[in-house]
Amino acid sequence: MRRKWYWVVPLAMIAIPLFLFIGGEVVMRLWNWLLPAIFGWHQITFWQALGILVLARILFGRLGGHGGPPFRRDGFRGPCRRLSPEEREKFRNAMREGFEFGASEKATP
Repeated sequence: MRRKWYWVVPLAMIAIPLFLFIGGEVVMRLWNWLLPAIFGWHQITFWQALGILVLARILFGRLGGHGGPPFRRDGFRGPCRRLSPEEREKFRNAMREGFEFGASEKATP
């Protein structure tokens, strides 16, 4: 039995503008409440707050899909699982050498 998705379009037509309004309003109110008092900056309008929200999404978030870059989905374990035992040992040695930077200078009196 196939599910009918005809309810998604009306729901999206309501949810997207509502999300934009609430997000813009929250950013505007937080900005106008905190930043002028703390830093002496000017207050902003709703449209400027919406622009800040979009800019933050572009700079810090992805515009589609979910999650972050592929290497963050399973952490660092994914690439390490594909290494051979020799490559793993080589990697471990390289990490040890990198983390002991300056340790040999302290060890010698």
